[in-house]
Amino acid sequence: MTKITFTRLPEIAVEVIAEHMSDPALALHMPLLQGKWDERRTADFVAMKEAKWAQDGLGHWAILADGAYVGWGGFQREGPDWDFGLVLKPSAFGLGIRITAQALEFAHGEDRIPSVTLLLPPSRIKFGALKRMGAEFEGEMTYDGSLFRKYRLVTSAP
Repeated sequence: MTKITFTRLPEIAVEVIAEHMSDPALALHMPLLQGKWDERRTADFVAMKEAKWAQDGLGHWAILADGAYVGWGGFQREGPDWDFGLVLKPSAFGLGIRITAQALEFAHGEDRIPSVTLLLPPSRIKFGALKRMGAEFEGEMTYDGSLFRKYRLVTSAP
């Protein structure tokens, strides 16, 4: 079975992340993904994600499958909410449920994360896995000019 591990984004070569974020298949479900991802833009992105760790004590990880980079994701503070995001390489799309479950297991152990929000673009049409996890639809919202469906998953007992 594939071993999934999380590490910090600076542990991954900038050109590897830039190549990942330049894959046209990602743009299909990422309305905020715009423009070219060169090494400078990617380095700025990694620095921004690391600043979230410094600010909030939590952020996005690089995700490894059997030691190889397959994407990034994790938790980011959005106002009062902790939003969970996951951006995988197309070759790793099949690992999404396992990676999400492992990240949510982490969230269940964190008192500061009473719930997690998930923002999905309208291009996503399958929500069965979210519902099986217990996520509830809260409505549509606009974020940075793009429409998303917002779900919430309670991660701790009241």
